[in-house]
Amino acid sequence: MTPLSDRRALLGLRRVLGLLALFALVSPATAGEAIPETASASGPDFRATAARVDELLAARWREEGVTPATLSDDSEFLRRVYLDLTGVIPPVAEVRAFLNDDSADKRQRLIERLLASPAHATHLATTWRNIMLPAGFETGDLNSVLGVQNWLRNRFAENMRYDRIASELLVATGGSESGPALFYTALELKPEELAANTARIFLGVQIQCAQCHDHPYDHWSQEDFWGYAAFFAQLERAGGEQPGMMNVALVDRNQGDVTLPDTEQVVLPRYPEGRLANPDEGGYRRQQLSIWLASRDNPYLARAMANRVWERLFGRGLVEPVDDLGPRNPPSHPEILEELTEFFIESGFDVRMLFRTLANTRAYQLSSRGESEEAPRPELFARMMVKSLTPEQLYDSLSQAALRNSVGMGMGGASSSRLFDPQRREFLARMQTASRSAAEFEAGLPQALMLMNGRVMVEATDSNKSRMIAALDAPWFTDEQRLETLFLAAYAREPSDAERDQFLNYIRGADENNRRQALGDVFWALLNSAEFALNH
Repeated sequence: MTPLSDRRALLGLRRVLGLLALFALVSPATAGEAIPETASASGPDFRATAARVDELLAARWREEGVTPATLSDDSEFLRRVYLDLTGVIPPVAEVRAFLNDDSADKRQRLIERLLASPAHATHLATTWRNIMLPAGFETGDLNSVLGVQNWLRNRFAENMRYDRIASELLVATGGSESGPALFYTALELKPEELAANTARIFLGVQIQCAQCHDHPYDHWSQEDFWGYAAFFAQLERAGGEQPGMMNVALVDRNQGDVTLPDTEQVVLPRYPEGRLANPDEGGYRRQQLSIWLASRDNPYLARAMANRVWERLFGRGLVEPVDDLGPRNPPSHPEILEELTEFFIESGFDVRMLFRTLANTRAYQLSSRGESEEAPRPELFARMMVKSLTPEQLYDSLSQAALRNSVGMGMGGASSSRLFDPQRREFLARMQTASRSAAEFEAGLPQALMLMNGRVMVEATDSNKSRMIAALDAPWFTDEQRLETLFLAAYAREPSDAERDQFLNYIRGADENNRRQALGDVFWALLNSAEFALNH
């Protein structure tokens, strides 16, 4: 038997074999089940909008003399859409069923099933929680994280209108359902923090750059910033609660103002489009802001969300960065952004419909492998951008591959209780990076060591601990079947001829006492590969 260091360096094998034993333990939904074509029979036609997006992109490619990539194959598409819509790689049973399905509409039916799954709502909740809460907050107050996560998940699960989600958060008072109120306490109820974060999240603008002085590059003035912050100036926590309590109650008083820094000038509430709030309109300040947010007078909400969903699926926004919309930072495809914004409004701010539309475009289904070595500019979207997995996606996909008993894996959704899993928390804390962009890969030595030698990797690949390796050790499997299963699990594809020959030679080169260890080596190599750690 080759020494351990040589074995693992030789093949990168452990990466390739990690996920496929799932087929023995996980049952997918029936591949041919009937799926509703639209969320609402009275809503706009998502197919027409998807076709329009493709038409506008194709016209731009012709202007630029760019040849787009070919369509992704079924394996590439399946793994991508699972990660983008549910946050985890597909189980082996689903991979086999999808690859063996010859139906012309199987991609559309898969998209519908994933959008309707509890896992989609959980993934969106995790994504938006990470956008909403300050970096590193998860390790400080898990009860608050749980409250925000559950509140978001319930809204996405019922496919609540996005303008209503935003409005509910803005007028939150806490009590029995304290998720939105916990967002406020996470930012310490500071008007300037609440202004900066709600503007970034819901309006897609960096208004905080005008906190201390007029924005150096945009039209926002210092008075604009503090006028927006004034909507939160009369908010405070109701008396009696301790800071660590999960049942938070908020109250809006009829007193409290903000002033320009280093002055005594009181700034009255001012909407981002410039109009002063009118006290005679009734309601407390946050109520007035929530009404404006969901109104036609607000040019930001729908546009910012359309841009964010595009970024979630394509790796970068039509406006990049996604939270910096403004005249000085125009979209790469203005017509597409306007089309999607109007479509989103006409659909009734239906987030699921927006995901459905973009996932059904030809552009989303392009391969990440281009026809030429020189990649076209990323803002042209002529091939799918390779995206880094988030720490949550990576951990949950490793758990899926390892057949670990993680809560909520696969199509059954995920319980918020997994937020309290100490092993998961340790992994996420170690894998966090400064950037929140999927297009940037910033992992360094600590992350690499965690992946190579961390407990989840040991449990996945050790011959005496791995459920996957134990499942594949059954005598009715041939070595070819074991290898194919590992590739399907990790990559949602079969091995190439060269990979098959190389890995089979390695496995068969081990004596009977070391056969399971050889499978573990292959699995380790697969799970530590770039192909596993990236969404492509």
